[in-house]
Amino acid sequence: MKTTIIKYGIFGGITGFVIFLSHLAFAKNLSFSTLEVLGYISIFISLSFIYFAIKHYRDHVNQGVISLGKAITVGLLISVLVGIGIGLADFIYTKFLNPNFFQDYAQMLIDQGRGDEVIEITSTMGALFMLALVTVIGFIISLISGLILQRK
Repeated sequence: MKTTIIKYGIFGGITGFVIFLSHLAFAKNLSFSTLEVLGYISIFISLSFIYFAIKHYRDHVNQGVISLGKAITVGLLISVLVGIGIGLADFIYTKFLNPNFFQDYAQMLIDQGRGDEVIEITSTMGALFMLALVTVIGFIISLISGLILQRK
């Protein structure tokens, strides 16, 4: 199980890091709503490795059998690795490439009437939020994949 998690987790983490940082590199030319959509697309593409990891583990490691609990465990650990990759990309972007991102985003919310005060967010907080977000989405994907792929 450890080999499967590391292999697919690294694939997903690298994929998430590259895709997330790539679209953020062009962020100056894109609206915040477009960036949000691209962010979720990169998260879902990166987390698609969960399904393939569970299937690989079931078919090639565990003699064609996997329980829902084991599938969720595999998927959740992979989602943490993917979250680290995406969180690292977010940290690099907000710390070095566009240090004013959070202030600009907060100002856009205020201008649209969706907020009335600015909460100061650091790059580390943003990266940790991305890690948590990816892990939660990864849990949901793990649950769905586990229900689809489970065999007793």
